[in-house]
Amino acid sequence: MAEEKKRTRRANGESALYLGKDGRWHARVPMGYKDNGEPYRRHLTRPTRKELVDEVRRLEKQRDEGSARQPGKPWTVAKWLEHWVENIAKPVVSENTYDGYEVAVRVHLVPGIGKHRIDRLEPEHLESLYRRMQSAGSKAGTAHQAHRTARTALGEAVRRGHATKNAAALAKPPRMEEDEAEVEPYSVDEVQSLLLEVNKRRNSARWMLALALGLRQGETLGLRWSDVDLANEYLKLRRNRLRPKYEHGCGEAAPCGRKAGYCPARVQVRRETKNTKSRAGRRAVPLPGPLVVMLRSHREAQARERAAAGNLWAESEYVFTKPLGGPLSPNTDYHDWKRLLEDAGVRDGRLHDARHTAGTVLMLLGVPDRVIDQIMGWEPGGAARMRARYLHVTDPMLKEAARKIERAIWGAPENPAVDKDQDNEA
Repeated sequence: MAEEKKRTRRANGESALYLGKDGRWHARVPMGYKDNGEPYRRHLTRPTRKELVDEVRRLEKQRDEGSARQPGKPWTVAKWLEHWVENIAKPVVSENTYDGYEVAVRVHLVPGIGKHRIDRLEPEHLESLYRRMQSAGSKAGTAHQAHRTARTALGEAVRRGHATKNAAALAKPPRMEEDEAEVEPYSVDEVQSLLLEVNKRRNSARWMLALALGLRQGETLGLRWSDVDLANEYLKLRRNRLRPKYEHGCGEAAPCGRKAGYCPARVQVRRETKNTKSRAGRRAVPLPGPLVVMLRSHREAQARERAAAGNLWAESEYVFTKPLGGPLSPNTDYHDWKRLLEDAGVRDGRLHDARHTAGTVLMLLGVPDRVIDQIMGWEPGGAARMRARYLHVTDPMLKEAARKIERAIWGAPENPAVDKDQDNEA
């Protein structure tokens, strides 16, 4: 009898089950250790032993897989998002990526779903937020940005054991309207109209790098003369110009009352450039002969501007500068593009549409896909997806395909116009 009553020591990690004085079954499940090193156990209770055993096994499985909620007060969505964007994302992502995350968190996610506990957030909560955003006037693209931010932040919460599922990965974002994503590249005639107008302007080569080679705005404005080899007719892309960010420099004692960007004593708080993060982005791009001529002429014009400005010239190594030196602002560059389109009599479009135009022209010329990927700076793994997004099937391409089908099926002559002339002469 004494042998039956003798207690045995449980192995490490083994859960304790017992019948309590309240008539219910109880369990203490070891879950690891708290931040201060003390053991952490979860208490479970069920009316029957079978129900309790099933629940204990489920919790032990979560513990062993690393997906169980960790000890401590559960995070709210707001607290986790604010912690994630400032302490986890900010140190490792680019400034532009951080800005997108920060706006999505502050403007949309925290006000919309912030009061929920992170371990009780459901996909339906996010889908309801997306609908409310669109009802309030937000575009589908804005809701998609909030969705991508939530998916990334909640994915990190799951990896760290603060939630057992990523509700954003299960939620369905709103459908992107086709007309929002539709891009029509500029035709050859439109590019030639732009070329005529470009030749009248300062920094003319800047626009032809976009239209002919598809350089991104940041890549072009970040170019330095050390990146350009005119003798061998190529340039190296290895950095991007960042959008400036300012803070007030006027002080709290005498605030200027303006936005930080317009403060007379504003302070630049963001670096000018960052190195291109992907291997594909760091690339050499061949320069067509006319562009070599334009860049030589541009360098000579810049030397004349430097001499005329004297001590007022802000020295820098940038290829494209302001009239008194120093790097061009992306915002100024954008407005220059809009004026160029208007003065050339060409339909309005985004600056990034020039990149779509360059990619499509390369395809029209029959340039091999691998070379297009090199010029455009696309990663090998995602190049096919990027070609589908950027290379557009134009009317001339469709007409040429129709002529090839006609020749193959109906046996039409290779050159119908010549054949018709021969018939007329006969």
